[in-house]
Amino acid sequence: MTNFCSGVRRPELLAPAGDPARLEAAVRFGADAVYLAGKSFGMRTAPSNFTPEQMKASVRFAHEHGVRVYVTCNIVPHEGDMQQLPEFLRQTAEAGVDAYLVSDLGVLRVLRRELPQAEIHVSTQAGVVNSEAAAFFYELGARRVVPARELSLAELKAMRSKIPADMEIEAFVHGAMCVSFSGRCLLSSYLTGRDSNRGDCAQPCRWKYHLTEEKRPGQYFPIGEDERGTYILNSRDLCMIGHLPELLDAGVTSFKIEGRAKSAYYVALMTNAYRQALDAALAGRKPEPWVLEEVNKISHREYCTGFFFGDEPGQNLNSGGYVRDYEVVAAVTGWSGGVLQASQRNRFFAGDEVELLQPGVEPLKLRAEDLRNENGEPIDAVPHATMAFSMRCPMPAVPGSLLRKQKK
Repeated sequence: MTNFCSGVRRPELLAPAGDPARLEAAVRFGADAVYLAGKSFGMRTAPSNFTPEQMKASVRFAHEHGVRVYVTCNIVPHEGDMQQLPEFLRQTAEAGVDAYLVSDLGVLRVLRRELPQAEIHVSTQAGVVNSEAAAFFYELGARRVVPARELSLAELKAMRSKIPADMEIEAFVHGAMCVSFSGRCLLSSYLTGRDSNRGDCAQPCRWKYHLTEEKRPGQYFPIGEDERGTYILNSRDLCMIGHLPELLDAGVTSFKIEGRAKSAYYVALMTNAYRQALDAALAGRKPEPWVLEEVNKISHREYCTGFFFGDEPGQNLNSGGYVRDYEVVAAVTGWSGGVLQASQRNRFFAGDEVELLQPGVEPLKLRAEDLRNENGEPIDAVPHATMAFSMRCPMPAVPGSLLRKQKK
C-alpha cells in the first residue's frame, strides 16, 4: 500500500531540461513536470540553460501540454550573487514557472520577500536528512523537500510519517551520484578553480588517481591492485526503475531523473522508460521487460540502487568512463504513407538495423531501407549532420521520435 497523505498531489515524473530541445523531449515522452535553470543560480552550468525569452516560450509549451515547470535556484551563493537575485526571480515569475528549487536560507528569504506566493521546493543541496529539518523548511514556506540522497527507504518512510500532510517528498530515481554529501563538494574548486557549489563542477571525482612520494619524483603508485590505477571516487549511477513500488510505499511524491547536462536522447529515453514503469507501479503491475531494458540503451556508468536499501552505492574502481552501446542516428520530422522523414544525427548506412523510439510504446526494430535524400534520390548512407532524408517505415511515427542503432 502506498504511503500518501491527503494533501499531496498525485505522484509525478520529473524530468531534466538543460535547454529548450531537451524540455520538448521530456514533454513529448511523458513527463509530468520538468526542472530547468536560467543563465544563473542553477547547479549546472554545462548545459546551455534558458534565456528569459526561451524560458517564457518553453513554459508556455509545457503548460499547453499540462506539464509543470520548476526553476532551479539552488547554488550556494556568495554575497555578490545575491545582488542579481531579485531581478532573476522577477524574470522567472514573468515567465510563469510553477515552483522554485532552493537550498540556501538567504535565497529562500529573498524569494519569500520578492514573490510571497511562490511555491518553494527545498533542494537536495540543503542536506535534509530528518523530519525536523523538513518541518522547519515547511514553517519557512516550503511545499516540498528533496531529501539528501544518503537516506534509505526506511528513513524516507519515517520522514513521511512525521512531516505535515501537505508537504511533498521528491526523490532522485536515476542518474549520476556524487561522493560528497548531497552534492556539496570543494574538490573541483581546489583542483581547477571551478566551484561545484555554484554549478561549475569539473567532476574530478571521475578522474584516475595515483599516489606519489616526494623522494620519488615522476613515479606514480596505483591505488589498488590494478596497474592502470583506480578511480577511487567514481560513484556508480543510480537506477531505481525496478523499485518504484517501494518508493511509492515510502511516500515519495515526485520521481526525479537526474541529467540536465545530458542529451535530448537521454531525456527522451529515460522519461519514456520511467513513465511506463511509474504508470505500471501506480496500477499495481510490473513494467514490461522492454521498459527495464531501456535504461541500458543510454550512455551510463555501472548502475546501483544508491543508499535506498541501506547499502553504500560503491565506486566503479576500474574506469571513469561510460557504457555507450547505442547512439541516436536521426530525429523524426514526419511520416506519411509508410515513409518516415527525418534529420540525421549520426552517420548510418542502408541495411543497418535501427530502432524507432516513440512515446509510450515498445521500440520498433527496422532495417534502414529505401533511403532517399531530400530530393528523393536513392542513397546508400546518411553521412552529413542534420541532413534531411526519408526511409521506409511501416509504423506511423510522430515528430520528435528518434532513430537509434547499436554500436558495433
